[in-house]
Amino acid sequence: MAKKVGVSEATVSRVLNDKPGVSDATRAAVLTALDVLGYERPTQLRGERARLVGLVLPELGNPIFPALAEVVGGALAQRGFTPVLCTLTPGGLSEADYVEMLLQQQASGVIFAGGLYAEADAPHGHYHRLLDVRLPVVLVNAASEKLNFPQVSTDDAVAAEQAFAHLVSLGHERIGVVLGPEDHVPSSRKLAAVRAAAERAGLELPGARVRRSMFSLEGGQAVTGRLIRDGVTGVICASDPLALGVIRAVRRLGMAVPDDVSVVGYDDSAFMNCVNPPLTTVRQPIEAIGRAAVALLVSQVEGGPVAAEELLYEPELVVRASTAPHRNPRG
Repeated sequence: MAKKVGVSEATVSRVLNDKPGVSDATRAAVLTALDVLGYERPTQLRGERARLVGLVLPELGNPIFPALAEVVGGALAQRGFTPVLCTLTPGGLSEADYVEMLLQQQASGVIFAGGLYAEADAPHGHYHRLLDVRLPVVLVNAASEKLNFPQVSTDDAVAAEQAFAHLVSLGHERIGVVLGPEDHVPSSRKLAAVRAAAERAGLELPGARVRRSMFSLEGGQAVTGRLIRDGVTGVICASDPLALGVIRAVRRLGMAVPDDVSVVGYDDSAFMNCVNPPLTTVRQPIEAIGRAAVALLVSQVEGGPVAAEELLYEPELVVRASTAPHRNPRG
């Protein structure tokens, strides 16, 4: 422990025995090291919160989540907190498991991104536990209305409107949408915005042109065939991996992007300008969102006021080569 913190064994002993003669900064460093190394705090110190903050992510395969982790981790470190990355993997710890672990470690708070809170029908018991113990929590992107936590979100409605307006400006009228599950709140917001935009434009959006899937390349690929059979010439996707799956499916059907089908993603995650063709997508302002989430969390930890309203950040349409003017009407 002393070696990790860079202090003497006597200093560590004074901290663990709650003795005077140690600066606040050194005491905090020793306690943080104790938590990071997985040691249990002495009984007399368990009432103090560790300067640990859990960052719970659903995966690292989608590059948008490592990007968020980098922003959040850096911002937490600048505030004197140690981020603990909690990633969900098949067969691994669940969100509820991570919550229990963070509570046992006396964490100062938790930031969730892309978790079960965004699915209205998912189990939310662990979130209610956090509400009961009043642990500071921030949710990144839209959540179920039943969870009263501070939220920092990209404006899903604006994102969908930007994507739809872009395709319409290129002459597309038969536009399809690939979204997450039925109870996924951000997907529901996007769908409502696309339906409203279609109505304003005098276009139809029948149910056959709305497909639901897992948030993965394979999910996007699986649902594309039905859209193509319905004559869709432009597709709006709820994530970049979904969009890449749509592109793969279009090619395997002997067609081309964007010559036959234009595709718009969502996130502007890493390397989307390097895929073939470079992906037109709606960029989430990850830097601003990550820093805002940390600011909200730290404000709660320090007992400061936190706005009850959801903070909405404006997305940005990034036009690349996966969209083009509609050339081949198919009726």
